[in-house]
Amino acid sequence: MTNISKSLVEWYSRYKRDLPWRETKNPYHIWVSEIILQQTRVNQGFNYYYRFIDKFPDIKSLAFSNIDDLLKIWQGLGYYSRARNMHFTAQDIINNYDGEFPSDYSELIKLKGIGDYTASAIASISFNQATPVLDGNVFRVIARIYGISESTQRNAGKKHFKKILQEIIPDENPGTFNQAIMEFGALQCTPKNPDCENCILKSVCFAYTNNMVAELPLKKQKITQRIRYFNYIYIIYKDFTFIEKRTNNDIWKLLYQLPLIETENKVSIENLEKTQEWNQLFEGLEPEIDINFYKKKHILSHQILVTHVYKVRINTMNDFLLNNYLKIYMSTLPKYGIPKLLENYLKVANK
Repeated sequence: MTNISKSLVEWYSRYKRDLPWRETKNPYHIWVSEIILQQTRVNQGFNYYYRFIDKFPDIKSLAFSNIDDLLKIWQGLGYYSRARNMHFTAQDIINNYDGEFPSDYSELIKLKGIGDYTASAIASISFNQATPVLDGNVFRVIARIYGISESTQRNAGKKHFKKILQEIIPDENPGTFNQAIMEFGALQCTPKNPDCENCILKSVCFAYTNNMVAELPLKKQKITQRIRYFNYIYIIYKDFTFIEKRTNNDIWKLLYQLPLIETENKVSIENLEKTQEWNQLFEGLEPEIDINFYKKKHILSHQILVTHVYKVRINTMNDFLLNNYLKIYMSTLPKYGIPKLLENYLKVANK
C-alpha cells in the first residue's frame, strides 16, 4: 500500500459518514445504492434506499416486479432511465446469471445501466477486486494531488487517471480504498473552499504546493439547456380525471402524466384554446376553466421546462378522451408514478 493509499484509508476510518450501504458487501445492495447516488445527494438518497430495499429486498423481487411499481418508488429521483435499466438488468441476472450478480468487473460492465464506475464499485466492495473507481470526487482528488490538467471527458484523460489509480489501489481491501478516496473528495477535498491547511495530503499535493487548488481540476464545459413549454390539463369529470403514460423516448418515459399540450413558446390560455390539441380534448364539450392556474419552471440537467397546469371541469365525456386517456378516480392518482412537478401541483390542487 502506498503512503497516499494508507493515509486515505486511515483518514476514512476516522471520519467516514455512517451510511447504510457501508454496512454490507451484498452486491445487490451496493448496486442499488450506487445507482441511486449517481444523480442524487447522499442525504436525499437515504429514504429512497430504505424504501427501495424494503419494497424490493433482493434481485428476484425486483426482476418480477411491475415496472409501474418501480417507477412509483423512484418518483422524485429523476433520471428515470436508471430505474428502467435496473428492471431490465434484474431480469437479465435472473435469466442469464442464475440469479447471482457476476463477480468479475468484465462481466458486470456488460449489464445494462452499469458503467465503469458502478462495475468498479461492485467488483471492489463486494468481490475484493482491485478495480479503481473514478467519479467526480476521485477525479478532483487525483487532479489536485498529481497536478493533472487533463479532462476525464476525453478517453485519453480518463485512461491517465485510471492508470494512476491502478498504481495506488491496494490489493487488500480495495473496496475500502475506493470508498475512502470518494469520501475524501466529498468531505475534505471539496470543489470550493477545501480545508487545505488541515489536509493529511497537503505535503504531497501539487495543487496546494503550487497555489492551484482553485484551478484544478479543469472545469467541465457547460451544457446548453433546451427550453420547453409544457401545458398540462387537469381534467375533472365528477370524481374522475384522465392520465396517459409517456411512451416516447423522452424524459420521464413510462411515467404517467395529465394530458399535455407542448408548445413552441409560452402561450396564454386564450391561445392554448385555439390549438388543435385543445380542440381534440374538448370537442363537443363545454369546458369550465379555473382562472387560477399553476406555473412552475422545472430545471433538469439538459432541459428547462416552463410548465403551466390548468384545471378544467367537464360535465360529460367525448370519444377522444375515452379512447386516448386512462380514466381514473382522482383518489387513486397517488398510486401512479408521475413526474415530481405534477405530484407537487396535485398536492395543492386536491386540498
